[in-house]
Amino acid sequence: MFEPLMAHLQVPRLGGGGPRTRPDLVRGDKAYSSRAIRQHLRRRGIRTIIPEPADQIAHRKRRGSRGGRPPTFHALDYRGRNVIERSFNQLKQWRGIATRYDKLATLYRAAILIHDIITWTKALSDAP
Repeated sequence: MFEPLMAHLQVPRLGGGGPRTRPDLVRGDKAYSSRAIRQHLRRRGIRTIIPEPADQIAHRKRRGSRGGRPPTFHALDYRGRNVIERSFNQLKQWRGIATRYDKLATLYRAAILIHDIITWTKALSDAP
């Protein structure tokens, strides 16, 4: 599910031009610490701030020198992830998104976009 979401990602440019499809940084929780996700981001040259779960740490240490180096992790940068968590918590207030009734990724994405549009129009009407 991570790679299709990254394929739809677009970061607007400040000085004009087309949107970028590669962010500077990806912050994630321990659930995003899989080898496949880390390799995908490394291939695309995207810096990551994802903590390593205890079981992965133990497995790497058990392998000794063959376990490799631990991935870099910056605790100060990780603190900024709470902004993302708050937006997801607001998004999950919508029951259809929280329970994931939609099986297809395109339908799930459409539901999220509809929720964003509704939230945005409410914010516009509440503005002074």
